[in-house]
Amino acid sequence: MEYFVKQDSVVRKIWGTSDIILFIFAGAAAEFALNKAVDWLYFTGKLPKDPLGRLFSTVEYARQIVFSEKEAAEKAIDTMAKIHMGIENKRGASIPEWAYRDVLFMLIDYSIRSFELLERTLSPVEKEEVFEVFNRVGLRMGVKDLPTSFPQWQGMRKEHLHQNLEKSTHTADLFQQYKKHLGNLRYRVLLEAQLLVVPRHVKKLLGFRKVSALLPAVPFYKFSRKIHLDWIMKELLLPGQYKAQIKALDRTPN
Repeated sequence: MEYFVKQDSVVRKIWGTSDIILFIFAGAAAEFALNKAVDWLYFTGKLPKDPLGRLFSTVEYARQIVFSEKEAAEKAIDTMAKIHMGIENKRGASIPEWAYRDVLFMLIDYSIRSFELLERTLSPVEKEEVFEVFNRVGLRMGVKDLPTSFPQWQGMRKEHLHQNLEKSTHTADLFQQYKKHLGNLRYRVLLEAQLLVVPRHVKKLLGFRKVSALLPAVPFYKFSRKIHLDWIMKELLLPGQYKAQIKALDRTPN
């Protein structure tokens, strides 16, 4: 049986661990708000109306790809491509190619950053593996001008960060929506979590300080994961209606 992602791949470890996934999307939520193509997410209205629901629908697609047989994963990718094509048809315009690349680049970058924050440093081979998986997703979707190696991706990622991000009215509105749906305490935790994983340029554009207040707590949290007490913190910090969904994200032991 052939899978889209090898069963022993580090990508499965990353996308089978709930708190790593939450950090991936904490970082992506910050960067999405700055992307010059964020108006496309406002066109459907789904992201500002229900940012957490949008998170879980996106996670589900990603996990279908990571954990499915090759044929089923490719069908999931084709479905994503059709959804985007439908949005383009409704708006009468095309989503920029660089915007598609930005999303793939974020998935690669935050997968690596989040895993290294909570687990360990990835080897060059493992980083290449993360890159290769999401690059294949892009190729299947027909995204143009993708990098062909991890070093090339690093250069393109840096260029994209400086060319395709800006603070706008959408940025402020999205952060207001995050606050509205999370509440004050959880929103503050989100901001501190974002500080732990976003690149320096994203911090600068958002006016974030350099160091997260959560940084001293990271070693204690990593220890709590080893003795399976991390759910005490998650129970306190996560919205009740999503706890079951978040718990279901764990597919590999901590």
